[in-house]
Amino acid sequence: MISWPSALVSDIARRRCVIVLGAGISRNCTNPSGRQPKTWEAFLRDAAKSLSPRQHVTALISRYDYLTACELIKQKLGRDAFIAMLRDEFLTPGYQHAPIHEYIFALDSRIVATPNFDKIYETMANASAHGSIVIKHHYDPDVADIIREDGRLILKIHGSIDSPYRMIFTRSEYAKARSEYRSFYQILDSLAMTHTFLFLGCGTNDPDLKLLFEDVFFRHPHSRKHAMALPRRALHNDVAKIVEETMNLSIIKYSPALNHQELTDSIQELGVIVENKRDELRLSGNW
Repeated sequence: MISWPSALVSDIARRRCVIVLGAGISRNCTNPSGRQPKTWEAFLRDAAKSLSPRQHVTALISRYDYLTACELIKQKLGRDAFIAMLRDEFLTPGYQHAPIHEYIFALDSRIVATPNFDKIYETMANASAHGSIVIKHHYDPDVADIIREDGRLILKIHGSIDSPYRMIFTRSEYAKARSEYRSFYQILDSLAMTHTFLFLGCGTNDPDLKLLFEDVFFRHPHSRKHAMALPRRALHNDVAKIVEETMNLSIIKYSPALNHQELTDSIQELGVIVENKRDELRLSGNW
């Protein structure tokens, strides 16, 4: 089981933690026929099969240049065909949430952020919260107002399959979003300085998050580290050290065996630890 840092437990208990959910969390889900959501790499490789020639695109994918590969796939297929492919992957299958989603919801973080296009977590969370959770996207003008309120919020930082034309998925879309929605990234920047981010099911290669945390770290090198749960051997130890140093991250390693069961069990246990901490805070009044 993961030994969660006491400072992280305290920040979650005090609701000073932003939980970020990546594609790895959605991978725990299935639909009624047993289909699982694809990883970003698997989605791009399947999409590239319809291209001819495609060797240059698959080479980009092999080099982890997913943004450029996605840009080329979208150009070659055409916008409508590409969006139809996205809907077939992220909407039509009707994925059902997994226990790990319930354990994350039980942490009762005030802000949950996700680059995922699917609607798995927010569907489950809003059903559990009787529709009281606000969902905002990178293009919404009132994100700052909602953050200052006291309700629960889910930030869709790359958009949603509900509005595929506004999703951030390709190199040009990332570049455009950085300019057009500058105020949203300023909000993320502020959250990164005032809250601890806990990354679950995420990688270290998301361009937005990488740029954000590198920037924050070099401006505030002595700030408290954020946390990222990663399976053992996901990164070479030397690479992990560089990532930790340049992004101000503490990497928490766990076993990927049995479909990452240790992460699921550890998040369930974290919920108990956090509730115990909240009981202590209620008694002490030291919120």
